[in-house]
Amino acid sequence: MAGKKSVAKRPSKARTATKSAPRKSTAAGKTSKNEAIAQLTADHARVKKMFKQYERLAKTDAPDKQKQELATMICTELTVHATAEEEIFYPAARAAIDKVELVDEADIEHASAKDLIAQIEGSSPSDDHYDAKVKVLGEYIDHHVQEEEEEMFPKVRRAKVDTVALGERIASRKEEIKRQKTTSKANERPRAERRTDELETA
Repeated sequence: MAGKKSVAKRPSKARTATKSAPRKSTAAGKTSKNEAIAQLTADHARVKKMFKQYERLAKTDAPDKQKQELATMICTELTVHATAEEEIFYPAARAAIDKVELVDEADIEHASAKDLIAQIEGSSPSDDHYDAKVKVLGEYIDHHVQEEEEEMFPKVRRAKVDTVALGERIASRKEEIKRQKTTSKANERPRAERRTDELETA
């Protein structure tokens, strides 16, 4: 009786389960660090944090110099932001959305804020109502930001505005405004020094 031939089993090839790396979505939408709505929202968050810092300084009776430096930063940030919005973002929003009264209201709110900014910049923490003016400005901005972020910005997104291209223009304009303000301040120092010299020699 012939013995059974043992059939050698072939070694099974190890199955290498190669998981394909997840594809990065190319339809993730328009993204850019300068995308208009993301950029303006980041500005809002930054200035809100500054107002909270000022509130703490006012409560702890911080030195006037410290309060004035922070108030000046707040006013500069708001001026740069508002100017870029008015010149670039609002015209685009007005042309794209159906509820243009939102843009009209935003313009009026900017005007009210600018009036307070001028009062703060033209005074010092030792003056009456200085802290109150900064606080009221913060309340104005809170209300304004809420309307923009909850009403205007969603409408602009739905209108398919190219907010990336818009954001690049806004970022460029903001840098330009900052340079102009820095140059203006640098020119003011020599004039102030000359006035001091004239007073001393008079």
